[in-house]
Amino acid sequence: MREGQKTRFARRLRSKMTPAERLLWWKLKDEQLGWKFRRQAPAGPFVLDFACVEILLAIEIDGATHGTESERRYDANRTQYLEHNGWRVIRFWNDEVFQNLNGVVESILLAAAEQREWTNRK
Repeated sequence: MREGQKTRFARRLRSKMTPAERLLWWKLKDEQLGWKFRRQAPAGPFVLDFACVEILLAIEIDGATHGTESERRYDANRTQYLEHNGWRVIRFWNDEVFQNLNGVVESILLAAAEQREWTNRK
């Protein structure tokens, strides 16, 4: 996918966020956690659900479609690509966001702190 196509695709995804993504975005937007997150952010050949570009932290929210073998393989390859390029990828299921939003946010804060230390050492 070309850069312009990827940007248009990301914009389309932003307008069609899932309910779980909208709920988490409500917590991530406006630097409420002390970090600037982008939603549906292009990164390499992929579009990430949420990204903190400053510390290369990617947050993915997975629904039922991510349970299939082909989707698990795709996600593993995608994660491998991103990690090879310095990103840390953390994943949550939709149900986790709905049932334990505060726990998800705490996990994100911990991952952000760890990733900041890692990126500062580079």
